[in-house]
Amino acid sequence: RINSKVCQGGRGLHRGMCLLQVEALVVEMQDTKSGVKGSEQKLNVTSIPHVITGTPHIYVHTLYVLPCHTEVLPAEAQVLGTMLVAYGYIYPIQNHKKLVLCNDASLYRFQTPYFWPTQRWAAEDSDYAIYLAKRNIRKKGQLEPYEQAHYNHLHKWLNHKWDFIVMQASEQHKAGKERLKSDRVVLDCQERAYWIINRPPNIFYQQTIMRSRVKSSVSLGALVKYVTTYKNHDPFLAPCLPSNPWQTDNDAYWTMNMRSVDVPTKMRVERWSFSLYELLVDLRGRDDFKIFLKKEFSGENLAFWEAAEELKWGTASSMSAKAETIFKTFLAPGAPRWINIDGRTMGLTVKGLEHPHRYVLEAAQTHVFLLMKKVRQRDREGQRGTGRDREGQGETERDRERQRGTVWDEGTNLEQNAQNRSPGIHPIILWQQEEVEKAKAAAAAAPIDVKKHHHLLHE
Repeated sequence: RINSKVCQGGRGLHRGMCLLQVEALVVEMQDTKSGVKGSEQKLNVTSIPHVITGTPHIYVHTLYVLPCHTEVLPAEAQVLGTMLVAYGYIYPIQNHKKLVLCNDASLYRFQTPYFWPTQRWAAEDSDYAIYLAKRNIRKKGQLEPYEQAHYNHLHKWLNHKWDFIVMQASEQHKAGKERLKSDRVVLDCQERAYWIINRPPNIFYQQTIMRSRVKSSVSLGALVKYVTTYKNHDPFLAPCLPSNPWQTDNDAYWTMNMRSVDVPTKMRVERWSFSLYELLVDLRGRDDFKIFLKKEFSGENLAFWEAAEELKWGTASSMSAKAETIFKTFLAPGAPRWINIDGRTMGLTVKGLEHPHRYVLEAAQTHVFLLMKKVRQRDREGQRGTGRDREGQGETERDRERQRGTVWDEGTNLEQNAQNRSPGIHPIILWQQEEVEKAKAAAAAAPIDVKKHHHLLHE
């Protein structure tokens, strides 16, 4: 029988020997005389050659070629057939994500030996990115959800060589058009089956795994702090007011906590104080924060953050148009709502917008987020200082406004400071000047061609 360590994920030499046994079995199953009989089947309107099904005759043949004469149950044979699919020796033609051998009329084909596990060619992120880019071209942007997620991650992390990846994918797609349609369908199924099983872990997850870990006591302390902070805001851990809509027919709790309401509840306003992210994801809190930023003459920061979120979660077809609008509105010299970020971030962002993708604005968005966080923190500290000055003077009108949900007060002398603030030089111009200076320094440091210099002097 096949060594049981194959099913147990055996490694090293044992795994290699077991896979060789499996491949010997697969070779016998493909024998033209005594092997599994394949036939030509139609997939939509295309005829696919050498197709087998998951019906019991494949199990009977599997029993026949096993190198022992002991009785094997059909269930054991089915497990072996499923293992052949899971390891990529047999691949489904229709339901690609279902890596089992179904006991029905589902269509399968034997995988070409080039994609067998014993070939041991390392699957890299760039190879998978080329495959996804080629598939994206062929499907005109209509990828599977899991493929789209990997495509976005790889586009983000391999952005420095994405032009090369797209070029390779385009060449492979162009070469594939010269094949017969049936061959194109077979090759597509073979590649998809291989990458479903062997797709490499994304760079993002690799970096997450390699990230240094903290002590368990610190992790537990952070977890306790989080639970202590949020426990009263979890409707399953704390009682809901006025009643729990999951247990009664009264849905007032949901009505009071709709995404956009005129008057937020006290619990909702308290949640905004936990973090700036909690405030921004709440549409009602974001509206109040937007009013506050206008008083601080920095409303363009939140507008840019919202535009970056819209680009990140929008459709792929609208990405170029949105990126152009964002550049003209927030980043271009003399833009109507120009944002104040450092020159390096501005330069990288503007350069990335030449080939926009979902995460092209992430560095600038993070910078703007930190700016808004500082403004909010400074105002909260000012409120605490003002509160101490007013201590013992009784409740004022501003105290009552704050209880109704207006959390921020207008700072002193903000308008005067804004008028006195100099516009400065645009970061793009600064970045361009830095690049020119670097080029001049590199040219000055380069060795001088004495013969050429002498010739120019004579001229």
